[in-house]
Amino acid sequence: MTSPAGPPPTGGGGEQRSVRLLAVTACPTGIAHTYMAAEKLAQAAESRGIDMKVETQGSIGAENVLDDNDVAQADGVIVAADKDVDLSRFAGKRVLTVGVAEGIRHPEQLIDRVLSAPVHAAGGAPTAPASAGGRERGAGYKALMNGVSYMIPFVVVGGLLIAISLSLGGHTDPSGGLVIPKDSFWMDVNNIGVIGFTLMVPILSGYIAYAIGDRPALVPGMIGGWIANTGELYDSKAGAGFIGAIVTGFLAGYLVRWIKKVKVPRFAQPIMPIIVIPIVATTALGLFFIHVIGKPISWVFEHLTDWLGGMTGTSAVLLGAILGLMIAFDMGGPVNKTAFLFGAGLIATGNQTVMGMCAAAIPVMPLGQGLATLLRRRLYSEQERETGFAALFMGCFGISEGAIPFAAARPAQVIPANMLGGAVAGAIAGVAGVEDAVPHGGPIVAVLGAVSGVPMFFVAVVIGSVVTALATVALVDVSERGRRGAVAPAGAGAVVPEPVPVGAGAGGAAAPVESAAAVPASSGSSAGGAGEVLSGHLTERTVRVRLDAADKAAAIREMAALLACSGRVVDEDELVATALRREEQGTTGLGEEIAIPHAKTDAVSAPVVGFARSDEGVEWDSPDGTKARLVFMIAVPEAAAGDEHLRILALLSRKLTDAGFRERLLAAPDEAAVVEVLREVG
Repeated sequence: MTSPAGPPPTGGGGEQRSVRLLAVTACPTGIAHTYMAAEKLAQAAESRGIDMKVETQGSIGAENVLDDNDVAQADGVIVAADKDVDLSRFAGKRVLTVGVAEGIRHPEQLIDRVLSAPVHAAGGAPTAPASAGGRERGAGYKALMNGVSYMIPFVVVGGLLIAISLSLGGHTDPSGGLVIPKDSFWMDVNNIGVIGFTLMVPILSGYIAYAIGDRPALVPGMIGGWIANTGELYDSKAGAGFIGAIVTGFLAGYLVRWIKKVKVPRFAQPIMPIIVIPIVATTALGLFFIHVIGKPISWVFEHLTDWLGGMTGTSAVLLGAILGLMIAFDMGGPVNKTAFLFGAGLIATGNQTVMGMCAAAIPVMPLGQGLATLLRRRLYSEQERETGFAALFMGCFGISEGAIPFAAARPAQVIPANMLGGAVAGAIAGVAGVEDAVPHGGPIVAVLGAVSGVPMFFVAVVIGSVVTALATVALVDVSERGRRGAVAPAGAGAVVPEPVPVGAGAGGAAAPVESAAAVPASSGSSAGGAGEVLSGHLTERTVRVRLDAADKAAAIREMAALLACSGRVVDEDELVATALRREEQGTTGLGEEIAIPHAKTDAVSAPVVGFARSDEGVEWDSPDGTKARLVFMIAVPEAAAGDEHLRILALLSRKLTDAGFRERLLAAPDEAAVVEVLREVG
């Protein structure tokens, strides 16, 4: 994206050379705004005879990456981004940071402003400011999800290795416990799994901190998470677990951001992000957790143990329910460990019923969350569904941590559901007098003969897991509906189960056409190679020359009905709901009278693209304020949502910057002519 035109003066020692500018564009969701801003900036630079290279940081990864030589020769850098961009490589250069919408709306102004922008100092702010163009998830939520996404592989790998080693190498020991021979091969496998589990909490904390404070926050976040998970450091028999890691992650991230604002002498700036900030933040956070936060955790642990000790003579149902609630609350944290160690400690006294209550509750969380991903697949992403399968396996071996990724991602919905199921399981085991002779839980202990009252033990586990799954699905569904708002049902002419005829609503006499389901793939120009573009994802069946909708929601419903003509839509209502949820994260209106709503959902069986024109235009909250007259809709199933989805968005957004191409789309008289114009996309 360079333009080698004429050499404007730069005012350097009487020499004249062409101005060289760099740019970085990025948007947090999708890829269209990233490429639209890149093309607009490149075009504006070319019109002024300015050399410009633009790096795009879309979801598909960084392209046209700026190297050290580019930076060395640059006179200024424009960062048009709505997500974190590392600015450290631009130290000593004039850097202008704006939202990605500004790159689309005012590229010429940005080029004028960058030459008088402040020089970026080493160790300066590493991120671009958020744009006001379009709503998105809060920074706290995105930071939490960043930590969860990095934590999940550690949970899965560590949990499955522990489960495999227990199933193939473990046995009950007369002295108590479920053990693996120390010198066996399976103990090595178990130890590797334990390392994965040990790392998962610091990883969660570290990458929450990283999302907030960038690289200087990674070390204090991870060390803070390790401290939170190591109760011995603050005189507690159990660490704070994943809840403590979330706390340390946010504390580390915001502490680092605050330290970055402190003005230091110029000579100290280069060492701030790699030495000073990590050391100061790590020390402060570690001491704060050990001496301030850790003490209350230890106090809670001790008093919970005393309280439970006073309940051993009360109703078994009540005690079982309370233990189940505690086991399910934090899955390895102080509350969980209090209940577990209380039950384990009573085994030596001959009271095995308390451990039986705990053993029934321990697998309920991972089993329930795994079951929830099977009951309502559309509520979960592909990664969450894969984690759900792993959680089911871990639950069978009494590894409650398998549910932590779900609890960390949706604490308000998952933790109450876990506690309800755990309480039910514990109460059933208590009333049935289930006993467990080893300090472990889950179906594995029953299979290995450590449990008495096996039938009722399994009844407790199954009922508790089902309760957790149903409660989770209900709470997540209510949360999703509340977040996206009630989706009004489409009118009779918008969303219908039958395929909509091509050209419907275009005016004039209606010509007889076959339904989408009845048109064979090789027939005429309406299908097959003659009528297909964008790798066959768009055909004449998914093109309409007149969009009747007057508002965004109605337009999305009408476009979903159009996509249904392809025969690839299996749930039209869900497709509409997913597309509207995407709009809540940030508008898909790109400006220049263009909108590209898109959805990743299993409501479609294969990728499909539709196009429609609006004569009056639809208000789409576009960055330049224009109404959308050219509307593309892209839908891909979750399993195929990777590069193909992003490739389509990139191809469309780049081509649509060409004013001549847009004019040809607006002037095309019918669907076949539109398809011919769209062949230019590639």
